[in-house]
Amino acid sequence: MAELQAIKPGNVHAFSDGHGMVLADFAASAKAATEVIALPDLSVGQRIRQAIDATWVAVDCNTNLGIVLLAAPLIEAAVKEKPLADVLADLTQDDAAEAFAAIVKASPAGLGDSALYDVKTIPQCTLLQAMREAAPRDKIAYQYANHYADVLEFGVPLYRQALSRWQNSAWAITAVYLGFLAKFPDSHVVRKYGLSVAEGVQKQAETHCEALLGRDNPKTYLGELLRFDQALKNQHINPGTSADLTVATLLVEWLKLP
Repeated sequence: MAELQAIKPGNVHAFSDGHGMVLADFAASAKAATEVIALPDLSVGQRIRQAIDATWVAVDCNTNLGIVLLAAPLIEAAVKEKPLADVLADLTQDDAAEAFAAIVKASPAGLGDSALYDVKTIPQCTLLQAMREAAPRDKIAYQYANHYADVLEFGVPLYRQALSRWQNSAWAITAVYLGFLAKFPDSHVVRKYGLSVAEGVQKQAETHCEALLGRDNPKTYLGELLRFDQALKNQHINPGTSADLTVATLLVEWLKLP
């Protein structure tokens, strides 16, 4: 819910709906997923599957697959009081089956097929093995394969830095979102429109991120960000992976995970 209050150019947020979805869809999704994803006796795969099932009952569309995929291991670590590395290492074939079913149900844009560990098949691998295979082309899978390196080593420090400077969580969240968008081509944009388009968005984000972080008062840059937001939405470009990584950053920070 905090992430929805921050301006995130190209993504749905409190300043602007977009892509055929409205803020209320994401709020309803968050409420529905929250009711199941942290139940104490679930596995990581069950957290993913049940959260997505609950989301579809609530809104009947894919609003939060990336968020749920990233959140489930983090919540497992918090609920079971286990190191995140152990949670990832202990992922099973059953976890893969549950996650594959959730991904197929959500049917994210640009999903396509895979020669190895295709989500439309019965998995012959653990969820971690599947994520390692997908990591070179998907930044959510990359987090599984690399112990959430982008979140822990980039997102969290940037959030803390921006929050300390501006004393405003919403603007710190915007900085994290732009930071991720500037750091690498957004996986969701790559899947839908190709690497060249994603790299173009990345370059624009670099400019906006640098300009925002240079402001003593981030509100003075609001107009530029709203124009960037509208330009992306006019092109139907939604950097969803950057938004998902932003939520994961906040979850790590607020769960006080090591």
